[in-house]
Amino acid sequence: MKLVISPKVAAKIAAKIPPVTAEEILQCFANRTTLYLIDNREQHQSDPPTRWFIAQTDFGRKLKIAFVPRADKIHIRSAYDPSPAAIEYYESRH
Repeated sequence: MKLVISPKVAAKIAAKIPPVTAEEILQCFANRTTLYLIDNREQHQSDPPTRWFIAQTDFGRKLKIAFVPRADKIHIRSAYDPSPAAIEYYESRH
């Protein structure tokens, strides 16, 4: 799997407090134990649909990762520390 992080998204995740790294995103993909959810919100519509999940890095940091799969690449749309409401919603779907 090859991650694609555009310069705009790279700047956005680097500006998070604390910043999110590509390595942390890869760790979350490797550590994911549940299915992806599809983001049905109108402002996030894409073809193929945006998917997301919450998983932990190797050091226990939880991240919400939003991405679009295309061919053999994963295009990252966002990555950040999830809110308690997002964690509760995600866990209620699994």
